[in-house]
Amino acid sequence: MAAITAQAVKELRDLTDLPMMDVKKALVDADGDQARAIELLKERNKKVMLKRLENATSEGLMRVAVSDDGSVGAMVEVQCESAPVAKADDFIFLTDQLVKQLVNGPGASTPEELLAQGVPDRPGQKLGELLEEVIGKIREKMVVARVLRVEGPVGGYAHHDGKTGVLFRASGEKKAAPVLKDVAMHIAALKPQVSHPEELQADQVAAEKARLTAEAASSGKPANIVEKIVDGRMKTYYAENGVLAFQLFAKDDSKTVSQALAESGLKVAGFTRWILGN
Repeated sequence: MAAITAQAVKELRDLTDLPMMDVKKALVDADGDQARAIELLKERNKKVMLKRLENATSEGLMRVAVSDDGSVGAMVEVQCESAPVAKADDFIFLTDQLVKQLVNGPGASTPEELLAQGVPDRPGQKLGELLEEVIGKIREKMVVARVLRVEGPVGGYAHHDGKTGVLFRASGEKKAAPVLKDVAMHIAALKPQVSHPEELQADQVAAEKARLTAEAASSGKPANIVEKIVDGRMKTYYAENGVLAFQLFAKDDSKTVSQALAESGLKVAGFTRWILGN
């Protein structure tokens, strides 16, 4: 059996960044062959995942990125088992590389498609390999749960705790505008349910409009005045029932979200809000 020197252990540890004892055992089992030791370490990391397969992944991070010109936005959710791991540098690096590739690369509609692509800041390494590497270091189950890439104009926001992420899409010629991120932050805070009134249940909207019309008409006001009264009250109804376009803008409640966007020549198109694990 080949002698395992301290230098050989150090070299393999520098290459893998894995625990010293794991590295030494792999070298012993590989009879000093570094390449074989690396393969053994990979195999053992997979076994770690198998052992932890049933473990819950209730912690993690949401990461959001938007291209400089506002034309593309991306969001990823990566789950782990414990809160400390979600704050670990290696885990944060993994999530950042995933969303960076998603926004700047060719795109991906599934986690598997994204993991098959390269690590932006580590040429020659795949994101799937990086995921395995981080699992090997931390020894905890990790899952790339969701990925999303949308075309702009788009604004994005991830809450500071990493548990809420938003991508907001607008329509209009202007791709990049500060108001896009502001609306994404508004969505995270005020939690609208839909983008436009048409997305509410039609029968409930019709019933409310009929009620308000009858109430206004009972005052004896002319039909054109009744129509204006009902229109104003329906706008309030839409805002109270979580219609984004009609909500008062969180950053300046003297205007609605639609009015704030209109100042930049934009309109509400849609949004996605993710909550970690939901």
